[in-house]
Amino acid sequence: MANLRVLIVDDSASVRQVLKEVLESDPRIEVMGAASDPYAAVEHIKREVPDVITLDIEMPRMDGLTFLATIMAQHPIPVVICSSLAGKGSETALAALEKGAVDIIAKPKLGTREFLEESRVRICDVVKSAAYARLGKRAPSVPRVSPKLTADAIIPKPTSGAMIQTTEKVVVIGASTGGTEALREFLEAMPLDAPGIVIVQHMPELFTAHFARRLDSLCRITVKEAADGDSVIRGQALIAPGNRHLLLKRSGARYFVEVKDGPLVSRHRPSVDVLFRSAARYGGRNVIGVIMTGMGDDGAKGMLEMKEAGAFNIAQDEASCVVFGMPAEAIKLRSVDRIMPLAGIASEVVRHCS
Repeated sequence: MANLRVLIVDDSASVRQVLKEVLESDPRIEVMGAASDPYAAVEHIKREVPDVITLDIEMPRMDGLTFLATIMAQHPIPVVICSSLAGKGSETALAALEKGAVDIIAKPKLGTREFLEESRVRICDVVKSAAYARLGKRAPSVPRVSPKLTADAIIPKPTSGAMIQTTEKVVVIGASTGGTEALREFLEAMPLDAPGIVIVQHMPELFTAHFARRLDSLCRITVKEAADGDSVIRGQALIAPGNRHLLLKRSGARYFVEVKDGPLVSRHRPSVDVLFRSAARYGGRNVIGVIMTGMGDDGAKGMLEMKEAGAFNIAQDEASCVVFGMPAEAIKLRSVDRIMPLAGIASEVVRHCS
């Protein structure tokens, strides 16, 4: 396949250099240029249209949100927001997702060799995923991404006996590229007495807290970033903290979550496979699984384990996905009971719980 050509737009020369080195460490990515502000970026685009743009938010002469709106209105190009982890920056980056950006990456920074390698994997995967995003036209087929580790690294496989069914249902959801808006639509449609919901959305550290607060302000149910030991209760959704795995656990009739460190699983932390395996182990037939838009195969194997344990599983359909990767892989493994457009998933979950 041809290399993906990326344009970096950031006012920091050091960030542009580090990001260029990180991206070009992947043989499928080529940095076609770097611009210090949107006006310089326009000149690059006039000469050659990139496959993906990485975009800073706070820049001189024109801010990133204004430039993003211009791109989406005039010549849609997949845009990945490259932002700092500061509070205000995180809020603005999330606003950019609502305006059409495909995903968020944290600006690369110095750290241990392991940290730098994990950061490189995340940045390169997000940029490659963005290249396949639907921006008003059909995307090409998505290549399968080979996982680095399976959920075995975090939690053992469930036993063959499925959990005895109780009256309380738990909804577990996995999403990646395009998932922020998909989750917003899903959660806004949930009633006040919705079953307890546990979510893994691939997102950098600290962004998830702002994402949860934004959803909480929009939804009838409560939405919060999960903390270790939080109970899974009706009318509340828990979102995995960025850079931490999230597991569903059970003590008697009480469901709760465990927030856990560990290696990347299926190239991600948090990993959908880890959440889904824990749901298979501790929830069984009490679980409703939902896999949404995203590139790669994170969640597919875990969803199969849930199905084998008696869960009812739903996949978002291709037409409503930004990237039809994760649902497609789950469907290939025959781990899905229903394939549905995004707009119908919430009502189906409620109906099944009733």
